[in-house]
Amino acid sequence: MNRKTKFGAVLVMMLCFFSMGFADMVGIGSNYVQEELQLNNSLSGIMISVAFVWFLIISVPTGILMNRIGRKPTVLIALGVTALSLFLPILTLIPALEPARFYIYVCAFALLGMGNALMQTSLNPLVANVVRPEGFSSALALGQFVKAICSFIVPLIAHWGATAVLAALTPWGWKIIFPISCAVAVIAMLSLYFTPIAEVLNEDAKQKRVSTEMAACFRMLRSPYVLLCFIAVACTAGLDIGTNSTAPKLFVERLGFTLSDASFATSFYFIFRTIGCFAGSAVLARWSDKKFYLLSSAMLALSMLLMAIGHSAWVLYLALALAGIGNANLCIIVFTRVLRSDPAHENELAGLMVTGLFGAMLFPLLMGFVSDAFVLLGWLPTLGAILVMGIASLYLLAFTKRL
Repeated sequence: MNRKTKFGAVLVMMLCFFSMGFADMVGIGSNYVQEELQLNNSLSGIMISVAFVWFLIISVPTGILMNRIGRKPTVLIALGVTALSLFLPILTLIPALEPARFYIYVCAFALLGMGNALMQTSLNPLVANVVRPEGFSSALALGQFVKAICSFIVPLIAHWGATAVLAALTPWGWKIIFPISCAVAVIAMLSLYFTPIAEVLNEDAKQKRVSTEMAACFRMLRSPYVLLCFIAVACTAGLDIGTNSTAPKLFVERLGFTLSDASFATSFYFIFRTIGCFAGSAVLARWSDKKFYLLSSAMLALSMLLMAIGHSAWVLYLALALAGIGNANLCIIVFTRVLRSDPAHENELAGLMVTGLFGAMLFPLLMGFVSDAFVLLGWLPTLGAILVMGIASLYLLAFTKRL
């Protein structure tokens, strides 16, 4: 692959990473759907759960699928599923389908989560076919930065569609995010299809039974190093969603903000997470990933301490900034290290590690139970959530030794 072709392939990879960020619209989308259909919190929560659950169900089978058909075809399937998921909500504008709007949204969010799980598993290994081994961590960090830009832009587009003149002129409203995002996903799929990427299929793996391969994937957890990496990935995912959900509550509970005013805390966290991804792509090109991991995990642990003791706005904002920067690249570094540990089983390890992102569904449940227990004890409920996140951040800090 010559330099010009490689540069074009990297650009296509970044467009795919941008499309991966569409999955984060589940959060803002569920809020708009809840308001549109007058749903209770339980039904609204179903739409979020059906997106995250796919990381548990199909991540390992996706690693096996890559052995059979290759990494590029698997990413193409992921982009196709993502494009379909973004097209379905457009059907809610058809009057005849109005009674089925809830089920259309549930199917759309389920497919969006499925496409994201497919892409999270297959896109990272595909990047390894495009960049040099020493530039792998930096390329993944750049990809996460591009994904974070998408996560930041999508809510702004939804807000623009709901409040601008466009809302008065067309029936789209906040749903304008769907045709725009669908078009981008289709462009990414076509761009990748016409981009030549060389990869060698594992002929031995293609002859194995799927059940045997899945058992072999999970048997990798017998390796202490792989198991510790799996737990680390679950912690990074759980801390991300945990910080998102806890940030506004800190300002409501500690400073008496209204929920609408405190919602900026989540955007503030995303801003610094985006900055962290951008900085990581540059720093990882020059620093050892172990040194950068130590610095990042220490910042994350410090942020949890500041959240626990902070009772002023500047301390809480500092905590969120440290959390955003600190957690921006940890998953990438762990992912890179575990793939390097066994190059012969990169696809299976990729599927296994993405399964760990299921922590994004487990952590909020655990944080909720502990927070309710703290309320019974007469303590601040956010302290319960921070305790759970604090334990996870200490695990990530201690994991530095195993790198």
